[in-house]
Amino acid sequence: MDERGSVDTPRDPVLNYIIDNPEAFAKNLAKMVEHANEALQAYAKPVQQGEIKADYSDEITEWMRTLSRVGHYWLADPKRTFEAQARLANDWMSLYSFAMRRLAGEEASPVAEPEPGDKRFRDTDWSTVQFFDFLKQAYLITTRWAEGLVQETDDLDEHTRQKAAFYVRQLSAALSPSNFVFTNPELLRETASRSGENLAKGMKMFAEDVARGQGELRLRQTDPNQFRVGENMALTPGKVIAENELCQIIQYDAATETVAKEPILIVPPWINKFYILDLNPEKSMVRWLTEQGHTVFMISWVNPDETHADKDFTEYMREGIFFGIDTALKAADADTLDTVGYCVGGTLLAVSLAYMRRMGDARVNSVTFLTAQIDFRHAGDLKLFVDKEQLEALERKMRAKGYLDGAAMASAFNMLRANDLIWPYVVNNYIKGKDPFPFDLLYWNSDSTRMPAANHAYYLRNFYLENNFAKGELIFDGVAVSPKDITIPVFNVATREDHIAPALSVFEGNGLLGGEAEFVLTGSGHIAGIVNPPARKKYQVWTGGDASGTLKHWMETAKETPGSWWPIWHEWLGAHRSGERVPGRKPGGAVFNAIEAAPGRYVRQRY
Repeated sequence: MDERGSVDTPRDPVLNYIIDNPEAFAKNLAKMVEHANEALQAYAKPVQQGEIKADYSDEITEWMRTLSRVGHYWLADPKRTFEAQARLANDWMSLYSFAMRRLAGEEASPVAEPEPGDKRFRDTDWSTVQFFDFLKQAYLITTRWAEGLVQETDDLDEHTRQKAAFYVRQLSAALSPSNFVFTNPELLRETASRSGENLAKGMKMFAEDVARGQGELRLRQTDPNQFRVGENMALTPGKVIAENELCQIIQYDAATETVAKEPILIVPPWINKFYILDLNPEKSMVRWLTEQGHTVFMISWVNPDETHADKDFTEYMREGIFFGIDTALKAADADTLDTVGYCVGGTLLAVSLAYMRRMGDARVNSVTFLTAQIDFRHAGDLKLFVDKEQLEALERKMRAKGYLDGAAMASAFNMLRANDLIWPYVVNNYIKGKDPFPFDLLYWNSDSTRMPAANHAYYLRNFYLENNFAKGELIFDGVAVSPKDITIPVFNVATREDHIAPALSVFEGNGLLGGEAEFVLTGSGHIAGIVNPPARKKYQVWTGGDASGTLKHWMETAKETPGSWWPIWHEWLGAHRSGERVPGRKPGGAVFNAIEAAPGRYVRQRY
């Protein structure tokens, strides 16, 4: 006999949703209200102190303008209106019929089922309890109907259609019944079994995250107290040997007695911090390179503020890449080096290499691009945020502050995968009241950086909006440059599931280069596909395909190899070097004194 009945009596599923301790539930609700007031105070504090809060009016206007075009199309013609309404009504009637048959105890096939891999509806009660099954199917029917309306709106240009589809997906993700206590069986059971303690703790976390964001919600995706840069992240030994207003140059300690004569300079993105390539000893590309006998230099970009507002692409080239090349060659006592550019760092590096060739500068031996775009025709969902109207609005905001806040970029990236990077954490943190799992990659993802106004505006306008470099129409520091100016050997890495630099975009750009260009495709996405140490034996890599046709044709003719692409790259580097070895180098060589230990203070800057 248990407290609810005999062991012979099946437990009524409804009992799973009944609160065991009403008194404790009432106390937890009171705590939740108390923490809600704290959240309101944290939200209002910047205004009370005279600080200007983020203005989202331009974004809201853009949403309304785009979605209203879809609505106008379907409402302008009574026949189209009736057809759209009839389609939805027919599906709802089918759902009603399904529900009635289930109530009568008959077998019935669902009207709508989640897509494979949709994690929101994994709980068995979404299917076994009719109330939740009805909610789930009603949601799926309605959202798919709305998405269909966007696709069938005939008078939209393709960019506007993609924007409308993106906005509908965001609304669909936000309104999912899985996000609310009373419409999610798992959350209801959690609340009942814990007498609302989860709601009180979740609201406390919500208030803390609003306060941490200085009036804006700073969603935590991992436990921020578990990670410290320089303590359990970015641990490869080295020294900062030079610095200027925009960056520090790190040289890492040699890990072998002799090293390749040609050093490597890595140009990471300034949109994120460089230590994604030195996350921890097991995942560090930097450490692995030093263990293979390479001398590695890293650019560590400053986290800019209003004093960097006028730093543009040209200055990032001169004070970043050129400063890094000069420093590395002097410290290594070498004549040439190999370069690596990751994401937007690769875009800047590509333009800089084209410029260097036009200037007759031959100090770079080869370049490796990691998920870097030079042709932005197929640049993925990030293009949705860049058109003439949105860019003008963004430029106004950046001019007012001198920079784009890092949280804005982080939000944009998270919105691309809202059902993976936003709503699961909202549910886990603020409704379940559970601390997120410590995950180094997500900590790095949340360690956002600002973008100087001039630099970011130049990048968005000349690449995402006008694609000038691929067209051969980019005027850079007074010089016309194009991808065909890059004639040194290129190792060009794309990732198969990349939503930031899609494989097609990287492949198309590869065909524009002016010399030997080895296209390589890896499994997984923008980060995991790159940060894939050989010891982990994860994913796969495709090489050697026929690049004369489409990406699909390249895939059909490429060789697939299990595991990491790093060893293939190492062999490629060896084949494009002199083969000479020199004694392992000390950071700074005979030219520079160490300023501080790696990873340096620039990467620790947070705002």
